[in-house]
Amino acid sequence: MCELYCKQDTLALRGKHIGPSCKVFFAADPIKIMRAQGQYMFDEKGERYLDCINNVAHVGHCHPEVVKAATKQMELLNTNSRFLHDNIVEYAKRLTATLPQPLSVCYFTNSGSEANDLALRLARQFRGHQDVITLDHAYHGHLSSLIEISPYKFRKGKDVKKEFVHVAPSPDTYRGKYREDHEDAATAYADEVKKIIEDAHRSGRKIAAFIAESMQSCGGQIIPPAGYFQKVAEHVHNAGGVFIADEVQVGFGRVGKHFWSFQMYGEDFIPDIVTMGKPMGNGHPLSCVVTTKEIAEAFSSSGMEYFNTYGGNPVSCAVGLAVLDVIENENLQGNAVRVGNYLTELLDEQKAKHPLIGDIRGVGLFIGIDLVKDHEKRTPATAEAQHIIYKMKEKGVLLSADGPHRNVLKIKPPMCFTEEDAKFMVDHLDGILTALEEVMGTKNDSVISENTVCRTKVPKEVHVELPNHSATESRENDSRKRNGVCSDQHALLSKRLKT
Repeated sequence: MCELYCKQDTLALRGKHIGPSCKVFFAADPIKIMRAQGQYMFDEKGERYLDCINNVAHVGHCHPEVVKAATKQMELLNTNSRFLHDNIVEYAKRLTATLPQPLSVCYFTNSGSEANDLALRLARQFRGHQDVITLDHAYHGHLSSLIEISPYKFRKGKDVKKEFVHVAPSPDTYRGKYREDHEDAATAYADEVKKIIEDAHRSGRKIAAFIAESMQSCGGQIIPPAGYFQKVAEHVHNAGGVFIADEVQVGFGRVGKHFWSFQMYGEDFIPDIVTMGKPMGNGHPLSCVVTTKEIAEAFSSSGMEYFNTYGGNPVSCAVGLAVLDVIENENLQGNAVRVGNYLTELLDEQKAKHPLIGDIRGVGLFIGIDLVKDHEKRTPATAEAQHIIYKMKEKGVLLSADGPHRNVLKIKPPMCFTEEDAKFMVDHLDGILTALEEVMGTKNDSVISENTVCRTKVPKEVHVELPNHSATESRENDSRKRNGVCSDQHALLSKRLKT
């Protein structure tokens, strides 16, 4: 499924032109993006949107240095990966220099999905084991091998968990099994992995790998408690398996103080395999698997060579080198620290002010806002989150929601995001939350009435909209009917929301 920022005519949206194959972002009122620069995107009317969610355009949309590097190399040569070229050697050196010393062998691929698929092959070949431990709500890519280890996907569809896949609880200390008041949540969550390993061994199964994003993105912007990954790695290594750190969405300095997100858990934690993609090429298809010499040699001994037609081609590596240069030359890690801290402070102020905000969590420019209808019960405010996304879009701010309940607002913008951008985003969020809470009666009792949200069942892929008072309201009435939203109630609340 592709996810598009686009506006199609009504017939195309309703008909067979894109329906079976595409998921349109902001489905009830799509936007068509024509160009972008830095942290801004522009539609066909020239309207500007602040991009708060694009972790692909890592150093900024259409960064001139990246564009120049790609153009210059494309004018000279672009070919498959069968030939010697300085770019791939130089890029491998630059990339491994950012990683702990044991991680020294690079396999270049074209997408995060390809990288994670190859990581599984490396892990399974290493000891000849097959089973994989993954985290609940995890997403690691769209290939069949990765859907199998992505509960975020297989638990939504007809696919059942394969016998070689084991799902450990997500180390979520806000709404997970072990919370912030637990005396040692890291050990408790790691012991869940240990128990999975023991159960697998009793069944005669052998663990090849534990795979996890260094910070869970689709799982709801989850940051594991300190010490968790070290303890898990110990259990996995004792079982003869390897630890795969998925940095596809969270690497390349997004956390600020460290280049890789796994590094913030301490120098004593070093994954056996690291996968990367998305921000690596700033929109160009470039990804990589980095592992140890020992694992690489075991993979090579299988007799099956790894070849990727476009992986590490001259243009891709030129782009990758330019991205590394920009991160360094513009001190984007420092910017992530400074702006990220400022944004978190602003959001903490909003949390104290707005009952809908249950938790603010994140580091650098990777932040989640967990919306709740009841602070004590931590009831997910799913419909409210969708409403906020649409209202923010009307204000020129692009946000999205994810997590198991789709109630966590995700913030992971291009790394050139500024303090002014943060203030602009939070000011609009404040206004929307204020209006929403006034309508829903949360100012006094901090609990959103169950009667205010339409209970009509809607398709999973459709965004539910709460009150909308935009200039496009008449056009959106049809969308609301199609999406199964109670029109009478919607109109009443919309009237009350108007200012």
